[in-house]
Amino acid sequence: MVEGFEGHAADIVAIRALNERYADAVNRRDAQSWGALWAEDALWDLMGTQVSGRAAIVGLWTQAMAGFSFVGFFSQLGALSVSGDTAQGRVWTHEVLEGPDGERRPLGHYEDHYVRREGQWLFARRNFSLRRP
Repeated sequence: MVEGFEGHAADIVAIRALNERYADAVNRRDAQSWGALWAEDALWDLMGTQVSGRAAIVGLWTQAMAGFSFVGFFSQLGALSVSGDTAQGRVWTHEVLEGPDGERRPLGHYEDHYVRREGQWLFARRNFSLRRP
């Protein structure tokens, strides 16, 4: 488990911006922008459901988003350790979801692996765990 913040300030800022672009794309329901934040060979573990590859990840996300009439997604980078062109981090999440069964406000967190490719930081692996439904 990663603790604190380690690495060059420019990398920390860039990875923080990656997470902020992720939240922005979720809130705008912009699958293209959201998908562009993932490496082509990324892995998404969504509470035990594992999906590999950017196209499959975007497909799962699009399917999940279709079940909600409203989504508000907010996140905070809690820890980050950068080493060269890879990094690991923890991101805390709070969502407001409106669906057929009413409103939910789940809290969760991601354990992330990031990779820098062609000068751009991307999600290489995201493991999401629900802390409170």
